[in-house]
Amino acid sequence: MSRQPRSAQTRRALIRSAAQTFDEHGYPRAKLTAISAGAGVSTGALHFHFDTKAAVAAAVEDEAARTLHESARTVRHLTPDPLQALVDTTHVLARQLATDVVARAGYRLNCQSAYRSGPDLRTRWHVCVRELLDRAGEQELLVPGLAAEESATALVGATTGFEVLAREDANWLTPSAVTGLWRSFLPMLAGPGAPQTPEPSDTRTTPRIRRRTAAAQRTASELVR
Repeated sequence: MSRQPRSAQTRRALIRSAAQTFDEHGYPRAKLTAISAGAGVSTGALHFHFDTKAAVAAAVEDEAARTLHESARTVRHLTPDPLQALVDTTHVLARQLATDVVARAGYRLNCQSAYRSGPDLRTRWHVCVRELLDRAGEQELLVPGLAAEESATALVGATTGFEVLAREDANWLTPSAVTGLWRSFLPMLAGPGAPQTPEPSDTRTTPRIRRRTAAAQRTASELVR
């Protein structure tokens, strides 16, 4: 293996090890020695790529943001119905936060303003939800007179709350939990103009969307340098 691919591989290993360490111990108690050991390299190799723990955390956060953004964009591209796209995006992002330690650790670092190094991901999620609801309103798919901003605020509060609760109980990010959320919300959103009631479960996110979002995640990881 040439030097450049080996260096990129080491960097990816350090980011994943850092994510696991932050996820298990939190940022304040995470040690650079544990991160380098988890990646199977020396602390000198870690410092070749990252000057400080904050720099490692920023790299984890950056990859998490890229992965989550690419996944959401893929779902919106594949799902023309904005209400269904909102449901599908929620399922895909919940699954990634539940199963991908880099996405999970990076998101949680971002949610703590003391460690945030990039744009607020909760704010970006709010924008995404509002944009999809606005599109649904333009297509007359919503209940007449529905206040899109109030609905977006409620949805963002509920979905981000699931992630917070999942820190103690992972069942909050399971497909069944997200499906239950949408079974409650969809009747309040979908109006008579909707051609069909959106599917609240994650059945639409498999297999095509899962394959595409997994590919987007791999591409995002390969771009980390």
